[in-house]
Amino acid sequence: MAARRYTLLDVFTATPLEGNGLAVVHDADGLDDATMLAFARETRLSETTFIQTPSDEAASAGADYRNRIWTVARELPFAGHPSLGTAVAVARAAGASGTVRYVQQTGAGLQPVEVTLDLDGDRAYASMLQEPADFGPEVERAAALAAIGLTAADGDPELPPQVVSTGVPQLIVPLRDGDAAVRATPDYAALAALLNPLGAVTLYAASCAPDPEHGRVHARSFAFDAGIGEDPATGSAAGPLCAYLHARTGTPRVTISQGVEMGRPSRLEAAVEGDRVRVGGDVVVVVDGTLRL
Repeated sequence: MAARRYTLLDVFTATPLEGNGLAVVHDADGLDDATMLAFARETRLSETTFIQTPSDEAASAGADYRNRIWTVARELPFAGHPSLGTAVAVARAAGASGTVRYVQQTGAGLQPVEVTLDLDGDRAYASMLQEPADFGPEVERAAALAAIGLTAADGDPELPPQVVSTGVPQLIVPLRDGDAAVRATPDYAALAALLNPLGAVTLYAASCAPDPEHGRVHARSFAFDAGIGEDPATGSAAGPLCAYLHARTGTPRVTISQGVEMGRPSRLEAAVEGDRVRVGGDVVVVVDGTLRL
């Protein structure tokens, strides 16, 4: 059993106990997969990350650390708020100040991450370039909306549901209005039946019709598994949503509110940069401690 630094952060918020909580375990090279999954289940957060030394190949390509991302059910190749929160934890552990840049290794590849720390180091703004967008199949509107208790009439009539990935596939489901987002009620058996054959990890329902030219969006994110449930802030879906809207409507950036219905309000920012999307938001540290694993 070794003592390892442990950091708990809230991501996509500047207010503690809002946004999306993240547990970060530092110096995790000696931990096996079973232990990482068990500790992720112990935290009961949507994701827990483990910082490891990058592979030789990734290090030679510029990676500073490897980010292993676990839900309570399985490891993910990539996720948004775990990438940003982990980078902030790495910067604080290194005693960094001002703006620092890292390259992280994940199962999706190498992603540049930028962190700007405040003077006391307990708050930061972090952003990252996600992988180039991969546009997958469109999904029948009624089937997608039925999985969250809505009808085809609740969908945006011009924008079809579609699987999009900037690191991990998400099912983007545009809604007609914000009222539809509020009324969404997940059926997790139906969500699993819908998402698993598509390889998607969430259904990201987003109301963007009222103001598409300015990119203001209200979203809700429902996972493939009831043990994960609804997510208060989903950076790995914010990137695909931004790429989707840019491709279909020309909108170059979005500001997303999420987590309101859960009492965990979050704000995510995403903007197209070349063939990638940059996703960012505030991060606040809640706990510094020592983990014995």
